[in-house]
Amino acid sequence: MLKPELQAQIEIAAALLHKGGVVAIPTETVYGLAADAANAQAVKRIFDIKGRPADHPLIVHIADESQMNYWAREVPKAAKLLAKHFWPGPLTLILPRSQHVSDLVTGGQDTVGLRVPDHPVALALLRAMGSTVALAAPSANRYGRISPTTAEHVREELGDSVDMILDGGPCQVGLESTIVSCMDNIVTVLRPGGIPLTALEEVLQQEIAVLDSTDSKIRVSGSLLSHYAPVTPLEVLPREDFWQRACALAAQGLRVATLEWSAPDAVHSEHERIVRTTMPANAVAYGQLLYATLRQLDHAQFDRMIAEAPPQSTEWLAVTDRLRRASYQA
Repeated sequence: MLKPELQAQIEIAAALLHKGGVVAIPTETVYGLAADAANAQAVKRIFDIKGRPADHPLIVHIADESQMNYWAREVPKAAKLLAKHFWPGPLTLILPRSQHVSDLVTGGQDTVGLRVPDHPVALALLRAMGSTVALAAPSANRYGRISPTTAEHVREELGDSVDMILDGGPCQVGLESTIVSCMDNIVTVLRPGGIPLTALEEVLQQEIAVLDSTDSKIRVSGSLLSHYAPVTPLEVLPREDFWQRACALAAQGLRVATLEWSAPDAVHSEHERIVRTTMPANAVAYGQLLYATLRQLDHAQFDRMIAEAPPQSTEWLAVTDRLRRASYQA
């Protein structure tokens, strides 16, 4: 049960959205920049606020799985099964779009990404909007930058450019949704995220391929080589290399921040120009803290960040993906 003052804020947000407003909303993954998916001018404002290219599609958030048939012209059996098991939750399903979805939302593609968020505020807002209204909502940050996991992150980055920020507290997952394509009766993961690959495979009783963004014909959110990036240059190196690199940079007079998940050892001594941050050795907990940690270190104005590379295992796929894109240098 939501507090009366929060419910009142949700009703104000719904009224703004019905009038074509843009509202930052909490989800379990990251904060989203939401607009009525059927309002072309409102959707265009999302792109303008973020500085997002027009061909980069938006995820459409719906209140429950019963709305899938309104926004998708076909829902394969695998998609229904995944929705039943993981919605509400951090799973986006790529399906053939219906006539109700505009080119603005899909980036001109014939597919649409649908998701039911697992956050009481987001769900209450979607229900307040009505049964045929959905919210197009990418992450509430400047295009390509670190996704926000608190309302304060949104205020820092977008300020007065949004009509309202609904504060639902810190995001519980901290990384974006897993994006799964169910097109042409082939199930593939197009972006690792809050739902582990093993959980998807267990439900469908089959192996599922994980495609790199460069291998997929379908454009999806967060698929650029450089994404989720801090202003401070970030490098990702294996344990045996990252401390040597940090010391080499410090010897050049640079201030270095490290993100480490392994237990400290005697080889890695303290250095006055190196500030060490211990990250969880658990993939889920690491993901919850990653964006907030990158933002904090960015604010501290280090010259370089160096992250210890995560383990090469399926449970770390989402964290590995985000670090790879955040550290990409063309």
